[in-house]
Amino acid sequence: MDDRRGRCALKRKVQLAVIGGGPAGLAAAVAAREKGIDDILVLERDMRLGGILNQCIHNGFGLHTFREELTGPEYAQRYIEMIHRHQIPCLLNTMVTDLHYHADGTKTITAMNRKEGILSIEAKALVLAMGCRERPRGAMNTPGFRPAGIYTAGTAQLYVNIMGQMPGRKAVIVGSGDIGLIMARRMTLEGAKVQMVAEIMNYSGGLKRNIIQCLQDFDIPLLLSTTVVDIKGKERVEGVTLARVDERLKPIPGTEQEVECDTVLYSTGLIPENELTRKLGAGMDPSTGGPVVSRGLEIKGMGVFACGNVLHVHDIVDHVTQEACHAGENAAEWIRYGSLPEDAGGFIESAEKNVYRPGEAEDRITCIRCPNGCGMTASREKDGSILVSGNLCPKGKDYAIQELTDPHRTVTSTVRIESREVAALPVKTSREVAKGRIPDIIRAISGIRVKPPVRVGDVILKDAAGTGADILSTGTILL
Repeated sequence: MDDRRGRCALKRKVQLAVIGGGPAGLAAAVAAREKGIDDILVLERDMRLGGILNQCIHNGFGLHTFREELTGPEYAQRYIEMIHRHQIPCLLNTMVTDLHYHADGTKTITAMNRKEGILSIEAKALVLAMGCRERPRGAMNTPGFRPAGIYTAGTAQLYVNIMGQMPGRKAVIVGSGDIGLIMARRMTLEGAKVQMVAEIMNYSGGLKRNIIQCLQDFDIPLLLSTTVVDIKGKERVEGVTLARVDERLKPIPGTEQEVECDTVLYSTGLIPENELTRKLGAGMDPSTGGPVVSRGLEIKGMGVFACGNVLHVHDIVDHVTQEACHAGENAAEWIRYGSLPEDAGGFIESAEKNVYRPGEAEDRITCIRCPNGCGMTASREKDGSILVSGNLCPKGKDYAIQELTDPHRTVTSTVRIESREVAALPVKTSREVAKGRIPDIIRAISGIRVKPPVRVGDVILKDAAGTGADILSTGTILL
């Protein structure tokens, strides 16, 4: 195959190509290998595997998959190690630009990278695992100029957690998706002032645990039924105008308020990344934004499988990897037999989100100690004891009592690292510390500089701030 400039593209053939090296792509590749497929190639546009998990330094991942609570980089590292153990080849810094389905059932991928130039890869089966992207300000039709200081929450997360740079010092967050809530906490820990989170709906779009640990822990206001109607500033954001909205989500005249800020973060939803999928002629589901697939996650009987956030946006990464394992297993079956059995499984239904709604009893607690995620009610009795109901195991009761009497948190942050790849190394405390000691932990690590190599689990600082908790690396940087 020749490209438009007449240069010959490097040709390769594989049994299975996986597009995307995030949690979905890695899980699918591992599952296919464990089903006996030896000829697999993973294509990833970033410089390293792991996808969005690399910048999600907070904990809360892995309870379903690994039965322990991990940070995003730790979760990714588990699958990266599986990829290395199975010796599955991966092309990094490689952008897929085109897909083509042939009449004989083969699929051709056109990709490019700096080392090999234009690549033409013929695959018997494909797994699409490109993930999703954030809905930008332009999709929200917010009036105002285009000054510096407007970001999506995920872009701000990249700046802070990977590049070690702060996008601003006084922020308003628009939308209460989980990424926005987590960035409210992250920016606060880094010394910024988060003025408020404004949510147009009358309930939060994020998990209740993130409302508690990211907003309430730091006294950050959540304004429901509120939206931004204007952004002030021409060169740099100077402030925003907020207004209440009615039941039709229209701003209510006379409810406007001016808020000073230099940064606006949008956390207003995710969109499956399906430009490549459409090139295959796949039908798209308007309710999910992803392709229409069979119960076995296959598109049109083509030997092309979709999984993870490219199929539909998932609440937790554990469900992404469960679904991706089915996609990888089904792709292996298709490669062997040219079709799937009628009982091929695939869909993993996400658990209902435990969202925050105004007027709820404040003693409603969601346990994070195990995958059950019990919604519990805790109340103080006249004799001073605490009555807990709704827990399915003793861990839930212990957690609820601690939340009411002496809340503890695992602290996640970054330290500076001398590296050409990244500027920040994700770290966490080796155990939970009292909530009131979080600022002491942050101060203790603020001046740390680390030289690579460093691996997940390395001790960066012992007994941080006298809390008895060590600071552990949750990332791996070898160069």
